[in-house]
Order: sequence, then structure tokens, then C-alpha cells
Amino acid sequence: MPPQIRALTPELQQTANEQLHEVPDRLEADLEAFKAWIKQQPHLNARTDDQFLVAFLRGCKFSLERAKSKLDKYYTLRTKYPDIFNVTTTRGPKFREIHQTGALVYLPTPLNGNGPRIAIWRMGLCPVEKYNILECMQVAQAMQEISIMEDDYANVNGIVFIMDMKGATAAHMFQMTPSMAKKFTVFSEEALPLRPKAQHFINTVSGFEQVFNIFKHMMSKKMQGRLFVHGSKMGLLTDQIPLEYLSENYGGQNGAIEDIVAAWEKKFDEYEEFFQANATYRTDESLRPGIPIDFEGLFGIEGSFRKLNVD
Repeated sequence: MPPQIRALTPELQQTANEQLHEVPDRLEADLEAFKAWIKQQPHLNARTDDQFLVAFLRGCKFSLERAKSKLDKYYTLRTKYPDIFNVTTTRGPKFREIHQTGALVYLPTPLNGNGPRIAIWRMGLCPVEKYNILECMQVAQAMQEISIMEDDYANVNGIVFIMDMKGATAAHMFQMTPSMAKKFTVFSEEALPLRPKAQHFINTVSGFEQVFNIFKHMMSKKMQGRLFVHGSKMGLLTDQIPLEYLSENYGGQNGAIEDIVAAWEKKFDEYEEFFQANATYRTDESLRPGIPIDFEGLFGIEGSFRKLNVD
């Protein structure tokens, strides 16, 4: 039976072939090998639909060993830290309130029409006295999961993030503890199949430098090279992301925030059963072959998350 995945556009397929080492004629065999490995893991209960798994293969440039490790980390972290990483419903009133602020949006047209997806987080729209950072991150997590399932531009070309801090305060910054920063950094780099291609910071506020430096220290050198701090200089941002690819509230042509939010509200409704099923997908550390994971050691500030056995 051929793989049950969407056909890529010719341009995206060419990019997948050339940059991700995708071989369309081998895709079925690659997915079967991945599924066979999952079935052999006593500790791992994972989704096995083709569209989900191909995201991990693409996110790892079709290295099956790296895809195994990423999938294992994805479910290990979701199981260990469900309040951060495991969304099981999008129907909660705070979830929808946060989303409806328009603080987190994925713009409809990718960069340059055929490049990475562009995501914007305007944290100042979520007052700290009303919403905590974990509640906001649950919305971001749900949007990433939907993107894994349906956004071919994000899966093939990655995501460019814009953090617009207009209206944010030092209190927003200091919600992010070093321990939390470490978890987010590890999940983003080592568990999530969507590849961050760049992170831009605009309208930075008091307290930003301290938190930014904590995060930066925890990132790989490659990811550190993809961080861009623009202060209040919008021109530095539009040098890299032409204005037309920003949303209308910035003077661009890439969607009106209220329309984008309305479209994603419908997506959340359509994906509700998908998110409810997340409660059943997890790891059971008591069944993991080999040495158990020392989470406290791994997530000390200097700890890293590299001890999973994926043979």
C-alpha cells in the first residue's frame, strides 16, 4: 500500500529531494522500517500514521537513526512534562482566549512564497497577571502539532520565528526560569521535527538580555547562529523578511490577524479528537530497555539530553 501522505508541490518535492535526501521511490520502505522499529520498542506508544512519521524523517533529513531518537525524545518529554508539551484538548477557555488575542499566529504565505513558514509571537498581548507562560506555550505547542500534520512548507523548509516584544514587560521575561528554558530548548532542537531556521527578536524590552543569554547558552552553536536581535529597528527585520511577507498589522500583505485567528479556531475544532488521542500516546520508563533516564541530571542547567538508546 503506498504511503498515505499528501503529495508535495513540484518545488517542495525538489527541495525535499535535494536538501532532505528524500527519495520518493524509497518512501514506503523508509516508513515501514520506521514503523517496524516503533513496534519493537516496549516503552513507546507512538502515532504511526504516515503523515506524522514522514515529518520526523524530513526533519532528520531521512536519517532513520536520528528520526528514531527524535521521536523517542518527543514522546519522552511529553510524558514527563505533560503540562508543557502534551496538549489533550484545545477547548479550555483560557486556551481559546489566548489564541483569540492573536498573540501567536502562523502567517498564510511562506517566506518568499515557497520558503519557510513564518510564525509571530507577540507576548505583550498576553498580560502576565492573566495568563502564565505555560498556558501560552500550550497554544504554541498545539499549533506546532497541527503544522506537523498539515504544513508541508514548515516540514520541508522549516519555520522562521518572529518574537515581537512590544507591550511586554520584565515580568514576562522573568517567568522563564533556567529550568524551563532548558526544557523548551531541548524539545525544540532535539524532539520537534519542525526545524527552526531563524529566530528574530524585535521591540526588545527590559530584562530581555538576561533571559536571552540564558537561552542562547543552552542552544547548539548552529542554532545560536540563527538568532537575530533587532532592538526597535524594524528595518533590520525587513532586510531579512521583506515587508510584504509580514501580516497586515505591520503594513505587510500576508494576512489579517483576525482572519488568521478565525481560520485557526476552525482548525482547533477539527483537530479536537486528534488532541484528545494524545493522552494515549506516551512512553513508559519502567519498560524502557537499558539504563533508565536520569531526568534530574539531564535537566540540570548544564545537563543535556543525549542518553537515549535507539538501537
